[in-house]
Amino acid sequence: MHLTTENLVVSYGKDPIVKSVNVVIPKGKITTLLGPNGCGKSTLLKALSRILPAQQGQVLWNHKPINDTPSKQLAQHLALLPQSQEAPEGVSVREAVAYGRSPYTGFWGQLSEQDKLVVEQTMHATGVSQFAERPVADLSGGQRQRVWLAMTIAQDTDYILLDEPTTYLDLNHQVELMKLLRSLNQQGKTIVTVLHDINQACRYSDHLIVMKAGEVVDEGAPGQVLTQAILKEVFELEAEIHQDPVAQTPMCVVL
Repeated sequence: MHLTTENLVVSYGKDPIVKSVNVVIPKGKITTLLGPNGCGKSTLLKALSRILPAQQGQVLWNHKPINDTPSKQLAQHLALLPQSQEAPEGVSVREAVAYGRSPYTGFWGQLSEQDKLVVEQTMHATGVSQFAERPVADLSGGQRQRVWLAMTIAQDTDYILLDEPTTYLDLNHQVELMKLLRSLNQQGKTIVTVLHDINQACRYSDHLIVMKAGEVVDEGAPGQVLTQAILKEVFELEAEIHQDPVAQTPMCVVL
């Protein structure tokens, strides 16, 4: 399975947000979209997951236009965690996570024993088992974020797309989340995520796509992409690049 774009243009109204973007998402890797606010990262992620349509160009799934793939079939291979979600009233954490199994259930939405096992394992992996019977609406923002992550992972897809997944999470849960994504990647999942923390992206990602004003400025391995020139051009930062003493990855130190 391959996920790519060809001259992709995505607009809100008349204003193009993503402009003639050509990217190939590396299979079996963790790819992070980086760039300042409003540069088109989230818009590109939504287009990759077919949430937003292309005005020009196209997104290709398995070398074919992504719109040619039936929705249920696509949902068995590609999952998206949006930037924000509404917590439905009266829905428990276990029920919310179980929604992730909907691409595999029959007409009546009945969970199989395998589905139930996946739900339990995913709740444990994301640290929400202790909230299983509580309404999602009663949880804190960070707790809800972990529930939405669990629901996305329970979908058990080859590609997992995450829009700012560390939002609302305190530092230790951010680290747990990134380690979990690395573990899923080692199991064969392809991860595409939007992050704002440059050092976090460098530590946990195999591939960076740096955007500015709707265009891809550079992409590649963190050691190749993260330079003083890029930080100045894209983020308007005066910074030095050092080696992370623990991960041995590039680390941005703002001057």
